[in-house]
Amino acid sequence: MDHYDPQQTNDYMQPEEDWDRDLLLDPAWEKQQRKTFTAWCNSHLRKAGTQIENIEEDFRDGLKLMLLLEVISGERLAKPERGKMRVHKISNVNKALDFIASKGVKLVSIGAEEIVDGNVKMTLGMIWTIILRFAIQDISVEETSAKEGLLLWCQRKTAPYKNVNIQNFHISWKDGLGFCALIHRHRPELIDYGKLRKDDPLTNLNTAFDVAEKYLDIPKMLDAEDIVGTARPDEKAIMTYVSSFYHAFSGAQKAETAANRICKVLAVNQENEQLMEDYEKLASDLLEWIRRTIPWLENRAPENTMQAMQQKLEDFRDYRRLHKPPKVQEKCQLEINFNTLQTKLRLSNRPAFMPSEGKMVSDINNAWGGLEQAEKGYEEWLLNEIRRLERLDHLAEKFRQKASIHEAWTDGKEAMLQQKDYETATLSEIKALLKKHEAFESDLAAHQDRVEQIAAIAQELNELDYYDSPSVNARCQKICDQWDNLGALTQKRREALERTEKLLETIDQLYLEYAKRAAPFNNWMEGAMEDLQDTFIVHTIEEIQGLTTAHEQFKATLPDADKERQAILGIHNEVSKIVQTYHVNMAGTNPYTTITPHEINGKWEHVRQLVPRRDQALMEEHARQQQNERLRKQFGAQANVIGPWIQTKMEEIGRISIEMHGTLEDQLNHLRQYEKSIVNYKPKIDQLEGDHQQIQEALIFDNKHTNYTMEHIRVGWEQLLTTIARTINEVENQILTRDAKGISQEQMNEFRASFNHFDRDHSGTLGPEEFKACLISLGYDIGNDAQGEAEFARIMSIVDPNRLGVVTFQAFIDFMSRETADTDTADQVMASFKILAGDKNYITVDELRRELPPDQAEYCIARMAPYNGRDAVPGALDYMSFSTALYGESDL
Repeated sequence: MDHYDPQQTNDYMQPEEDWDRDLLLDPAWEKQQRKTFTAWCNSHLRKAGTQIENIEEDFRDGLKLMLLLEVISGERLAKPERGKMRVHKISNVNKALDFIASKGVKLVSIGAEEIVDGNVKMTLGMIWTIILRFAIQDISVEETSAKEGLLLWCQRKTAPYKNVNIQNFHISWKDGLGFCALIHRHRPELIDYGKLRKDDPLTNLNTAFDVAEKYLDIPKMLDAEDIVGTARPDEKAIMTYVSSFYHAFSGAQKAETAANRICKVLAVNQENEQLMEDYEKLASDLLEWIRRTIPWLENRAPENTMQAMQQKLEDFRDYRRLHKPPKVQEKCQLEINFNTLQTKLRLSNRPAFMPSEGKMVSDINNAWGGLEQAEKGYEEWLLNEIRRLERLDHLAEKFRQKASIHEAWTDGKEAMLQQKDYETATLSEIKALLKKHEAFESDLAAHQDRVEQIAAIAQELNELDYYDSPSVNARCQKICDQWDNLGALTQKRREALERTEKLLETIDQLYLEYAKRAAPFNNWMEGAMEDLQDTFIVHTIEEIQGLTTAHEQFKATLPDADKERQAILGIHNEVSKIVQTYHVNMAGTNPYTTITPHEINGKWEHVRQLVPRRDQALMEEHARQQQNERLRKQFGAQANVIGPWIQTKMEEIGRISIEMHGTLEDQLNHLRQYEKSIVNYKPKIDQLEGDHQQIQEALIFDNKHTNYTMEHIRVGWEQLLTTIARTINEVENQILTRDAKGISQEQMNEFRASFNHFDRDHSGTLGPEEFKACLISLGYDIGNDAQGEAEFARIMSIVDPNRLGVVTFQAFIDFMSRETADTDTADQVMASFKILAGDKNYITVDELRRELPPDQAEYCIARMAPYNGRDAVPGALDYMSFSTALYGESDL
């Protein structure tokens, strides 16, 4: 006994893997299937001049079943048995089942005996299998078949109609609008769709069934009352009836194919336009950022304080670390997008994209170069300004110290020089006044050097444009004027004393000697205290060692200075001895000087205390310079590793881009592994940035341990990231070209081998002569005559449209692939439009909106010019000029 299996291996049977026999016993569903399957069978049997009335009874002898299979398959079955016995009937049914099995349907669970016995379930299941195999299996829509293909066809045809949402083959059809929409889509004159109402399903269903039977030769397979009265209409009955519509309208498939082609072309055009808009916006944003940033980098307005300048330096660091890197990525992405867009335009046979004026990749590169030039000058200016302000702060403090010491010394000196005490003095007092005046002159001469130093410092502050120069100049002028006045007063007092000198005969030589020796010694101590308290700025260990050596030399002079101090104190002791011995009434003071032994001892003790403090300050500075030297060595050691590493990676990427190891995908994977290893190297760059920041914070301005600066490393790192991204993009474009043009890997390897062979300088490009030789090696017949030169000039205009004198590998691949590629053309698109227009030379708005998706229909309507031919009708559109414009052969 033969059997059949509804679970067939073909894809079209997969939605019906389980024949739910229990559900077929449902009266509503069985009724719908009886009527639908009977009508379907009769639609074919009447071609042979017969029909059936009862589906389970009329197929029992197998004769009409065999006849049905011959009609729908167009093939002859084995000769049937004409006997009336049961064995004859079983034989005929088996022949029919064998024919079904020969068409790829595995039959399981149902035998000829069950059909002969009039089993309703088995008979309906067998007819459903025949419907699936011969009416639904061959339906194919956009690479989907059978049930899914039929459903997709219904969805696409009914998409423009309101209140129609086809999601299945049962409840989606209950309101009848789906059937009406299918008829109206293909034969709009048969149904007034606008008058249909969703809440009147019986009218909708009967209208569709009557029109289909009367005008489309589709028998009435369903009852409207059964569909409306059933919660879930029978899916198989609906599918059988809907498949009749599909076959009735199969002639419209040609128009649908034409519409698909137009949709594809328009989708490519819309995508390219969006890419162009994205490029324009990204380019505009990047150029605007550069335009705003360059004036900031070119601003050289100096600040008055070190804090303000250090804030500017910190702002510049934030710019380098936070603001610029994203823009570097945007610039790289812009170039990648531009290359990808040009590749897509070439692959779709469109003209090359020309950005707006001033927004070419070269324009952006030029603007970027201006940015980096301004950036380099700005950093150099910042460092120079910080050095200048550091020097100014030091000089200003030194000026204030020296000015304060001098002003303290001159305090009261003018009043003293203007005294008239010599007029009432005795002879001894006059002589004492004269000697005292001589000591003052000595002291005055000793202070001349300090006044000159003050003036020199003020002059240097003016030359360095110190922000508080007016107050410095005023103070310096006051000191100089006072100094000139002191000189004049000193000279005037000497002249007065010398006039009375003849009256003065007695003077205490010891006091005079004390005064003469105490004054310079006191001056020396004041100078020593000033030097010991003087601030210093050094930048190297050698400089601090020089200061330490000078300090040690100073300490070596202290024993001799102490002997001088003892000698001066000895003179004072001798004066005291004489006073005590001879009872001289000297009132206990030295008339020649105001410097007392107590002051000398006090200043001497102060000098001794300052010496160890100076030792400590020098030691601390020496330690700081050692730390700075360690930072220099640490930065130098890392930079000397990172710099060559970046150069090595650049060379390796260059080799990979021209080698032919493996497929393009292998090269792409290799490059991405390189990219990953490069990105993983970023922490070392960040670590070097941290060391560089420590160096700048320590105000270290030079480093003899390396020739690499942080700027060199940054530029090299940015170039490395840009190069690997650009190289990956080039390989991706080669893969895109290969796949789009159908180039085999062997052809691609042959193209690369030929290109590399003639790229003798390994520059990645070919000169005109090299390119010509490469073409000849690949079989192109380019002669040396005028015709050959003209042909070669034409080829060069294709591969080198900008006339740069070189041919890149990508341009070479595009040219080679274009020679054999089969792409959409303007003529093909024009022919597709002509199909949609019904062979007319024009197309109407209604036809576009009926055959194309809404967005692409509106796209065509907005861009098509009116048709002006003799056969034009109102609203006619010129699809021919529109088709040529899509491929750059005319203006869109």
